[in-house]
Amino acid sequence: MTFLRLLLLGVISLSAAAATDMRRPNILWIFSEDLSPYMGCYGDPINAGHTPTIDKFAAQGVLFTRAFATAPVCSASRSAIITGVMQTTTGTHQHRSSRTTDGEVVPEELRIHLPEGMETLPELMRAAGYYTFNSGKDDYNFHYDRGDLYSTGNRDDYVPGMNGWQGNHAKHNLSITRQTWKSRPDKDQPWFGQIEIKGGKANSKWVREGEELADNDVPLPPYFPETPNHRKAWTQHYNAVRGADARVQTILDQLEADGEMENTIVFFFSDHGNNQSLRHKQFCYEGGVHIPLMVKGNHPAIGSSVVRDELVSALDITATTLSLGGAAMPDYLDGQDLFADSYQERSYMISARDRCDYTIDQIRTVRTDEYRYIRNGYLDRAMLQAQYRDNHPTVADLKKLHQAGKLSPYLDEHWFGPRPAEELYDLATDPHQIHNLANDVAFKTELVRHRAILDTWIQETGDQGQQQEAAVQLEATYDLWISKEIFSKAKVNPEYDQFR
Repeated sequence: MTFLRLLLLGVISLSAAAATDMRRPNILWIFSEDLSPYMGCYGDPINAGHTPTIDKFAAQGVLFTRAFATAPVCSASRSAIITGVMQTTTGTHQHRSSRTTDGEVVPEELRIHLPEGMETLPELMRAAGYYTFNSGKDDYNFHYDRGDLYSTGNRDDYVPGMNGWQGNHAKHNLSITRQTWKSRPDKDQPWFGQIEIKGGKANSKWVREGEELADNDVPLPPYFPETPNHRKAWTQHYNAVRGADARVQTILDQLEADGEMENTIVFFFSDHGNNQSLRHKQFCYEGGVHIPLMVKGNHPAIGSSVVRDELVSALDITATTLSLGGAAMPDYLDGQDLFADSYQERSYMISARDRCDYTIDQIRTVRTDEYRYIRNGYLDRAMLQAQYRDNHPTVADLKKLHQAGKLSPYLDEHWFGPRPAEELYDLATDPHQIHNLANDVAFKTELVRHRAILDTWIQETGDQGQQQEAAVQLEATYDLWISKEIFSKAKVNPEYDQFR
């Protein structure tokens, strides 16, 4: 072989390698519902050794130990993540707003529009040349055309309604054969996709054989009464985590089988925490907003076996995805690229809870390095207001024990007593957030500091949750729920009296 030919082959090889290196990465969100980080890689003693896929995922990439959702309920959190902007800023903070009956397009008077010039992450990725898909639900609290966001799955099997544009879970959530990277006509086109897994909402379907926990295998935290129903619900979430591990394995195996793994960056995270038990989903304690977050991929910005302990927002997922994909980074984003040289650690994280289904509420929380501060609205209403879970055995147990005078003083006051205007918890000494320090003079300085952080944030971000929800949206909520017995027979919020 001549020297010239060898030189030419070397140039061709280098060019091919350079082309491979310059390919933009595919990016996949494994987007779980309602999942708390009760996993081995997070140091959970019950599931240690029983979440092998997720633990391996974390070991191969970057694990964020203190990542937090912007809301402890799905649609508000998902609305924030898909825009990269806090839901209270965009007016998408009220759970299941801009909705109507399943199968019907939202009428103009109920539509919540994003601020002019704001685009969702999938739209920005499509503009950057990505093929986009969402194999699962959207659940966004604003009006949009699904065809603008996703390249596939825009009409077939998807219908608008109470849950947003909602796919048939029997086809889409339990399968990854349709409306994924497989659907793109040009197999060289980079893709961004979301695969929803049921996570904390799943039953034992996905738990590997021999791995399912029995009800008495998991001790209850001290903020629940010791009843069989509470123990069963708490154990169910631990089983759901084990099932999520198996589900993640299925997705990663499919990526590998399709030859997509090498050039794909994978994010694994949840929209908020545990949905099985009260005081987690819909509430702003750690259990409601602390989420798993890990990222892995063959990319120079992403290491392996990296553990990061700083405070991280779910909004950072959005900014990081756009940056990794080389897409436009609008100046309205609230998050930042977690792997950028310019990245700056946060000194606090804000989360917010507003109306959840038909239960009207307003809670704001500040998470700093050592403390969680909570500010409650609607002080005239007990923490346990009428809600969609009133028929759940755990809620029924609480009410029965309260009526019988058998709840512990803490539980009785927490759920049925006067609601405190402020709560402050030292997370190092009180990880379950039971001992409210807001009235402890020894913590006055911290109370004032956290109060000021929240006041400044409300002012600077224009928190729209400080105003009452529009009557037209409340009436739409009333119309969605009035046919359901749980709503019609409950002593629901007085704001609905005007529509009866």
